[in-house]
Amino acid sequence: MKVLLTDTIEKVGIVGTVVDVSEGYARNYLLPKKLATTPTQGNIQRLEAARKEHEAHMNLLREQKEVLLQAITGLELTIARASNEEGHLFGSVSRRDISEELMKLGHAVTPDDVRLDEPLRRIDTFMVNVQLALDLKTQIKIWVVREKTAEEAAATDQHSAPAEVQPAAE
Repeated sequence: MKVLLTDTIEKVGIVGTVVDVSEGYARNYLLPKKLATTPTQGNIQRLEAARKEHEAHMNLLREQKEVLLQAITGLELTIARASNEEGHLFGSVSRRDISEELMKLGHAVTPDDVRLDEPLRRIDTFMVNVQLALDLKTQIKIWVVREKTAEEAAATDQHSAPAEVQPAAE
């Protein structure tokens, strides 16, 4: 069944586009929710401006993603996690953790942009794919390191404490 989209629907089409969908999808979802209408000439002309506006917005987003891709290409992140002596993490490093670290650095990367087959569960170096669009992909290096325990942190602080300055003898 051919319908005219009145709103952009991911994996279906953008506003103002005539698409062919199954009758059930059109009757039970698109038409009742006013996401689509019948493709008459008047409706197509009415939605043409909205389509052009959406395409301009998508072009702007595309440019921003290209700039972001250049900024994160070759980036290396260090993530500290608690682990046992063998290097197995107590927990894992997920897509969200990597995304949050990138956000802290000022890069707007969502967890959906980070591609991991499974969470990182050991201390090691990993190459992680970041895909901002179908053709905008890069890899970043993730260093998963051992988080210092309270005892190690205290020992480090004692060794790095500045020595007291003795007053000069007169």
